[in-house]
Amino acid sequence: MNATKVRASLRSAAKKPDLSGNEIDRVDRAILRQLQRDASISNVALAAKVNLSAPACLRRVERLKQAGFISGIVALLAPKKLNAGMLVMIGVVLDRSTPESFAAFEKAAQKVSGCMECHVVTGEFDYFMLIRTRDSESFNKLHAEQLLYLPGVRQVRSFMVLKEILSTTSFPV
Repeated sequence: MNATKVRASLRSAAKKPDLSGNEIDRVDRAILRQLQRDASISNVALAAKVNLSAPACLRRVERLKQAGFISGIVALLAPKKLNAGMLVMIGVVLDRSTPESFAAFEKAAQKVSGCMECHVVTGEFDYFMLIRTRDSESFNKLHAEQLLYLPGVRQVRSFMVLKEILSTTSFPV
């Protein structure tokens, strides 16, 4: 292949987005930023904001979904309006560090009422859970009826949130 063909080939490859799903360009990032702000935006409005045609924008959004960059589209609800205004962080220590005890705890933790998140962590605790409940009374009931009976638990430490300073589902793209 001569040098002219190589240069032409490189130019055309540079203009096309990577359709394999492994790479995203500045337009994909702009799409992701807009969708983090408002996932209910219409495709036409999204296309206008990122300077694409509506069909091209739709193709990119579908590609981003298929590639796993968009894992879901949800509505963010107002916890206080739904009687879940109290946020409690819970540190959990298991009595044994075996694969079986971790698996049993993780399966049971998924069924705890109001549990929004559960993470394996390093340090003093084995897990941190984030639970939403109506108030301290409802948390006390949840603690007595569910948390104390989680399998393999040696210690549960609760931290009631007094004020939420920052709570977001967005991260820099």
